[in-house]
Amino acid sequence: MLIDSHCHLEYKGLVEDQSGVLSRAREAGVGAFLNISTKQSEWEQVVGTATREADVFASVGIHPHEADGHEDLGRGVLLAATENPKVVGIGETGLDYFYEHSNRETQAKLFRMHIDVARKTGLPVIIHTRDAEDDTYQILTEEMEKGAFPALIHCFTASEGFGRKVLALGLTISISGIVTFKNAKALQEAAKNVPEDRLLVETDSPFLAPVPHRGRPCEPAFVADTARFMADLRGIEPEQLAASTTQNFTNLFSKAML
Repeated sequence: MLIDSHCHLEYKGLVEDQSGVLSRAREAGVGAFLNISTKQSEWEQVVGTATREADVFASVGIHPHEADGHEDLGRGVLLAATENPKVVGIGETGLDYFYEHSNRETQAKLFRMHIDVARKTGLPVIIHTRDAEDDTYQILTEEMEKGAFPALIHCFTASEGFGRKVLALGLTISISGIVTFKNAKALQEAAKNVPEDRLLVETDSPFLAPVPHRGRPCEPAFVADTARFMADLRGIEPEQLAASTTQNFTNLFSKAML
């Protein structure tokens, strides 16, 4: 069994045929899905899908692109949203200095607030970081000193050095279909060296369709293509990678009852 540890089932490209998307993924061997939210207005729909579908779980959080629109979101609001039994993660949150759709200080403030809620609840933080390695690592280090919390870097595309540093902090790394791209040699090298017990796979669908599906909306079923590529890259059987990444998911997202 495979798990798509990061997908956006409510986004255009998936939501129009959500039942078909889920059915095709199940046929491809995907046994569970983590449906990710990026802003408060999505929470009800994201959690609703997870409530309706037994093998779908949900996260609640604010993407850094949306930070300016949620500057006054209170810790209590996020904390209350985590009480739903199908909410198993917090995020996605983090820092994005590539697009900078939101003020950097506001991104950092909300990132820290998500971490605080993670520390309080024990739910893992799902972290987006782009062109912000130094500040992301600084925040993670400072917050870990206040008390440990579970977390992962989703859709890892950062440097191998950053990967080593966040692994040393105890984080998990999730690899998307980007690893299959011809120009992703540095990522492929980094992905080979992630410890087996710290590795997840994801689609980030409907974005980033892996080879051989480039140019199409990505679907959770395509996590199987990424997993096969990763198994070959690491010199192991696909069944071994599926088993280890599924175990890693259940270890990290312990609230998810599979």
